[in-house]
Amino acid sequence: MNTATHWNILLSNQINKKEFINTILSGHAIGELAPFNKLKGILYSDLAIDHFIQKEFQYIELTAIDSNRKLSTFSSGQRKKKFLQYCIAQKPDYIIFDNPMDHLDQASRAELALALEEMASHIKIIQIINRISDVLPFITNNRQINSDAFILENISQEIHETKIISQSGIPHAVHPPEYKEKILVQMNNVSVSYEGRPVVKNINWTIEQGEFWQLIGPNGSGKSTLLSLINGDSPKGYGQDLYLFGRKKGSGESVWEIKKNIGYFATNMTSLFTRNHTLEQMILSGFFDSIGLYDLPTTLQKNIADQWLDLIGMKHLKNKMFKRLSVGQQRLAMIVRSVLKHPPLVILDEPVEGLDDESVALVCQLINLLKQESNMTIVYVSHRAEPTLAPNAIFELLPSEEGSIGIIK
Repeated sequence: MNTATHWNILLSNQINKKEFINTILSGHAIGELAPFNKLKGILYSDLAIDHFIQKEFQYIELTAIDSNRKLSTFSSGQRKKKFLQYCIAQKPDYIIFDNPMDHLDQASRAELALALEEMASHIKIIQIINRISDVLPFITNNRQINSDAFILENISQEIHETKIISQSGIPHAVHPPEYKEKILVQMNNVSVSYEGRPVVKNINWTIEQGEFWQLIGPNGSGKSTLLSLINGDSPKGYGQDLYLFGRKKGSGESVWEIKKNIGYFATNMTSLFTRNHTLEQMILSGFFDSIGLYDLPTTLQKNIADQWLDLIGMKHLKNKMFKRLSVGQQRLAMIVRSVLKHPPLVILDEPVEGLDDESVALVCQLINLLKQESNMTIVYVSHRAEPTLAPNAIFELLPSEEGSIGIIK
């Protein structure tokens, strides 16, 4: 089949992607995509995988995706592979791939790109992406959409310089951070296994104040395991030579005593804010560690929230409903919420996944500003190497049959 039947379509986070995808799948595409209206299509996306897993729990009689195993029993990387096999087995004329490279390590991205190129000989491909670097090179039809009219246009090569810094320095904390020790986290020969399966082995990692770390490793190498040890969520930390904010794990501390020292952001956190809270209210809720604002903020807290919104160029949106903001705006605001109190440690778990290039630039500028203007320690988790970010050091997990080992680069 001629590669001219395949498409790379670049969208910004401002576009109603869900509606655009439904337009194609429902047979109401316009313009150059109109030939798909008479064809059978299926959606491949992280959301589609989540919906499939939900159905597995709802309907016991649902056929297992692989022999006798349900999709929910596989690792995240394996889920993507198995769900792609499932999509192909439905014998569609075309598959819409929504940011298929997100959350994949470099080797898995290369493997998926090769699989898509081989698949393109008998199934049409529409790849929807937010970053121009994810364009599949074997596809010759490359377009972008700039409005919810869903008109396909040629991809612009013009680079827009985006700036968010509108004042010198980041806003001060209401109360100065209480933690004064140099070392925040210390792991000495820490090993973790689940149901007899080794995950990490003999991890030695010391995180000190003011450092900027990037945590990397292939899918399934144990990055989430290390994060759960640091934030106190994992019971696997008991009995280990693990120190969190000056106290040995299991010495009588509560999980809340650990978490008060951590500002945490993960991409799935935006889905927690479902009520009609404004952007300002969502930012202010960071002072109270609540999902939404249920306490009366002080005048000082409101002033500080205004300063942060001014810093990221979103003060004019303070009264807009948070859930109506673009994905990029939500992500930027959630990072601000996590650092509002100047916690000693900030964990940013894949903060740029799913963002367009402009939004990635904004987030990277904010991270750099935090590094330059504060003593907050940053642990940044991502498979992508962003050229504008410069961590002090990289902690890399290398998988083995005995569990991943960690090396410092």
